Amino acid sequence: MKNNVYITNSTTYRQDFAIIAGWVGFGSKVLDLGCGDGELLTYLRTSLEIKGYGVEKDDTNWLACLQNGTNVIQMDLEDGLSGFENQSFDTVVLSQTLQAMHNTEEIVKEMLRVGREVIVTFPNFGYWRNRVQIASGGHMPVSKDLPYQWYDTPNVHLCTINDFDKFCNNYKISVIERKVITDGIEVSFMPNLLGNLAMYRLKAS
Repeated sequence: MKNNVYITNSTTYRQDFAIIAGWVGFGSKVLDLGCGDGELLTYLRTSLEIKGYGVEKDDTNWLACLQNGTNVIQMDLEDGLSGFENQSFDTVVLSQTLQAMHNTEEIVKEMLRVGREVIVTFPNFGYWRNRVQIASGGHMPVSKDLPYQWYDTPNVHLCTINDFDKFCNNYKISVIERKVITDGIEVSFMPNLLGNLAMYRLKAS
């Protein structure tokens, strides 16, 4: 199958946004956890007319959401999602934030409770460039996907694609679809080695 390149028409968005949009229904209700400045929700609202809500802890990002018209709640994800009812959203998104969560199991369980479907994306620590930096230099990798030094990184639970597959299997989470990309190009051959960003569409079993 021919590789797909995901490109937006005007504003430059993060490379995974178009794939996420393909997994979200038109006019659906979406909750974006760790939504940053609301860029993803703005993208989905513009392209799919979704009803979007965000959760963000950072003061600056929270204010940016308010300024661009994003519905946002300021709270710490580590405190859980007890304020949200079961199956109250069509899709719950955790985009490139999983690796910064301390209680990974709990947040994924809560997402599956709150959303009919869940989208999780994360940088693949098994990507070959990361392996080369560890093997050749003997130090933690630093790249555009993992831009922090070991001593100032917010990432506490880096994982590989194989690790997350095993996690889903252990917790009986159904993988509806998985895509792995590198620089906007979909990778199908040896994804755990050749892909730098993993994207999962999940639901409870």
